[in-house]
Amino acid sequence: MPLAIELEDVQQARERIRDKVRRTPCLRARFFREPAAPQAALTLKLECLQVSGSFKARGASHKVGTLDAGALERGLVTASGGNHGLGVAYAGWRAGAPVRVYLPRSTPAAKAERLERWGATVRWEGEVWDDANAAALAARDEGLTYVHPFADPTVMAGQGTVGLEIVEQVQDLDTVLVAIGGGGLIAGIATAVKGLKPGARVVGVEPVGAPTLRASVDAGRVVTLERIETAAGTLAPRASDAANLAIVQQRVDDIVLVTDEEMREAARWLWFEMGLSVELSAAAALAALRTARYAPREGENVCAVVCGAGSDGAT
Repeated sequence: MPLAIELEDVQQARERIRDKVRRTPCLRARFFREPAAPQAALTLKLECLQVSGSFKARGASHKVGTLDAGALERGLVTASGGNHGLGVAYAGWRAGAPVRVYLPRSTPAAKAERLERWGATVRWEGEVWDDANAAALAARDEGLTYVHPFADPTVMAGQGTVGLEIVEQVQDLDTVLVAIGGGGLIAGIATAVKGLKPGARVVGVEPVGAPTLRASVDAGRVVTLERIETAAGTLAPRASDAANLAIVQQRVDDIVLVTDEEMREAARWLWFEMGLSVELSAAAALAALRTARYAPREGENVCAVVCGAGSDGAT
């Protein structure tokens, strides 16, 4: 069966959202794991500098841009660990559409405050994203348009525009490291990168306490985790979706796991060495390098996506 998105979909998404999101910069660094380790060329793709604070503005803007005037007038609804809600709130604000966002109680209060500043109505529901998502889905009965954070081809294509930029910005790209939550970002990036540079590797990074796609790939089907044990709430759905899994199975080369403390240490490194204030999930890709969960060969050109702003590294 055909996959949910192809390179052409991502390229078309870029044209549609070109004036709605930022082309984020890349920051080149030299990465050393330890003195005797191979030296790799590291590039950080700074989606933490994206409007609304993460890559989520891309997919949300693309989705909202496809809706008719009636749908916009009735309003939008979604569930989020924070970042996707901010992306939808931003896209709704631009389009003049009311937005309601359901948050699990584990979401930092600062993200709820930012949502309200973008004009969204915040409602708290349950302990994890899946609980909040059930409430958001029920709100469709009120006529609201539901914007899924990862299992929507339009959203995936929007997120994939990150991959188009990486291929253009990183010379002789070998590998892209991408944090995985539900799988929308890595599905989009893998589609773009593999479409333009088939020889490049795409490697996903998940928390040890929420290996949603790793478990699904190993099982060959969508797996629902019994529990979530990570503080990285934006990387913590209990289940992905068949559309995302199919793309990951065909276009992602590997998925590695990192602990919360390893992400926290990577976030601290980004703050003290680079002056970048990021959340745990945004440091996942770098954590995979620092711990050698992904060990690059000497001279390998690696791009790590820094996917969301926050304060985990500054505390």
